[in-house]
Amino acid sequence: MHDNQDHTSEGHSSKSAAHNDPGWERRTLEQLAFASLQEQKAARRWRVFLRLAWLAFFAVIFWQAVAYTHPEASLTSPHTAMVSIKGEIGSEGQGSAENIMSAMRLALEDSGSQALVLLINSPGGSPVQAGLINDEIQRLRALHKKPIYAVVEESCASAAYYIAAAADKIYVDKASIVGSIGVLMDGFGFTGLMEKLGVERRLMTAGANKGFLDPFSPQTPAQRAYAQIMLDQIHAQFIAVVKKGRGDRLNETPDMFSGLFWSGQQAVEMGLADALGSLDGVARDVVNAPDVVDYTMRENVAERLVKRFGAAMGEGAVRALRMGGQLR
Repeated sequence: MHDNQDHTSEGHSSKSAAHNDPGWERRTLEQLAFASLQEQKAARRWRVFLRLAWLAFFAVIFWQAVAYTHPEASLTSPHTAMVSIKGEIGSEGQGSAENIMSAMRLALEDSGSQALVLLINSPGGSPVQAGLINDEIQRLRALHKKPIYAVVEESCASAAYYIAAAADKIYVDKASIVGSIGVLMDGFGFTGLMEKLGVERRLMTAGANKGFLDPFSPQTPAQRAYAQIMLDQIHAQFIAVVKKGRGDRLNETPDMFSGLFWSGQQAVEMGLADALGSLDGVARDVVNAPDVVDYTMRENVAERLVKRFGAAMGEGAVRALRMGGQLR
């Protein structure tokens, strides 16, 4: 009883004290106004930072665009132009036909370039992309009347050799891997495993052969035969390109177009390559222009940072817009 009375008395006295203090409402309003002002200042600082960040972002993009389209500043003095073909040849990235052909055009249009060297280190890739590059090499050679050479580093196999075959001459290291003139279509089949696990595949298609590449469905002999016909046709196209590009330099053997690959030294003996040589050696002794200018279009570290920064800033912009909407 005494405790309850004490608490009641204390509560009553604090209320009375607040009621008797005429400045408490003003102090409360001042605190609320100060907190609101702080929030507005923080939002304003964030908006200023965001605008400056976007300005820096676009400045870097512009700088990258200039650097990307003008590698090492086009020289008017005599030089050997070089375009690097590294990694898998596909529809995206540095090994795409779009990037490689753009670089080749830029290199050959330069009045100072005496010849173009394709520096190749690739295990192959898409025959479509390789075919586009092969055709463009022939067109550019006829247009600019400049020689185009291929110099092989570690490997020039499959689709990479499809590209090299269009060059005037192919130079290799004695230990390079060259060839693999063939076509493949790979995949997996899980039908036996599914039967053991008791899993039923429910695939619905419109067209009897629509799902014949599905790894969870059985492949019929007719489907396998159809795929083989297509592979043989592409292989024949590959062989025709090699024979056209290499001409009577080929010392054809039964295994030449079987998909096997050879060392650089063997490739020279078979006529798949012309001689042993390096980039500097070709530029100095064949082109007679020892200065090498790299025209390769490649994504560098700064460009990757720009892309990541753009994604981060996009997320920050959404947050800022939401914050701005709340404050307003």
